[in-house]
Amino acid sequence: MAWRKEVVSRSIRFWKLEGAGNDFIGLDGRKGGLGLNRGKIARLCDRRRGVGADGVLVVEKPRGRAADFRMRYYNADGGEAEMCGNGARCFALLARAATARAGKSLRVQTRAGLVVLQIFGKDVRVSMTEPGLPRLKRTIVAAGRKVTLDCINTGVPHAVEFVRSLASVDVARVGRAIRVHSAFAPAGTNVNFVQIGQGGRIEVRTYERGVEGETLACGTGVVASSILSSLRRGIRPPIRVKTKGGDLLKVDFEFEAGRAKKVTLQGPARIVYTGVLYV
Repeated sequence: MAWRKEVVSRSIRFWKLEGAGNDFIGLDGRKGGLGLNRGKIARLCDRRRGVGADGVLVVEKPRGRAADFRMRYYNADGGEAEMCGNGARCFALLARAATARAGKSLRVQTRAGLVVLQIFGKDVRVSMTEPGLPRLKRTIVAAGRKVTLDCINTGVPHAVEFVRSLASVDVARVGRAIRVHSAFAPAGTNVNFVQIGQGGRIEVRTYERGVEGETLACGTGVVASSILSSLRRGIRPPIRVKTKGGDLLKVDFEFEAGRAKKVTLQGPARIVYTGVLYV
């Protein structure tokens, strides 16, 4: 009996990137033709049957002359999101690698607005789009208990609960209950648990919408947690944030009429490896 030869339609180069433990598959979509859909993205992000990642970054040509590139970001479930803070930082390295572009500063279009990316050695800093107005002390019942949440949109929606000890939080169970709560219907929310540390530091664990589980870091979640820690607990920026993955990120901003302005997120990012996908 003859073995049937596997039919491979074509190959696509990819980059595997990570920023503070948030990992991504990077693709060059400037010429189009990637044929991405929810199912294909979910398979690529599957850690057993694909490359494995928290999401997919795609470099595209900008619309107009105000930017150098356009960033598309897809969560691991295949849905497209407006913004990803750590993804944007990794995008700076992806765009330079995919296009052989020189320079350490990029202007990038996202669905949340225009962002500026700057490379400083092993760190990348992203100037975030302006967050929405915070909604403080919102009380719901989730996972069988009353929960007080502070909420803000930092490109995507986030809810924050301040806790005494992150080690005691069942992030998967409680995070999921808040993420799908009717108070945040229909789209749901990302959920962050924050412990106030010493010397202006905080620690954050995040249940990430679209990944549908805890990730080692979430850039927009770190930003949301920092802004709300300043408003609710008096922590002054710049704020250093320890993530689940152990990395430290730095968030800076200033307040104007109760709203965070000039928000930046800085931390490590790197290309881990490159490879070829057969599709």
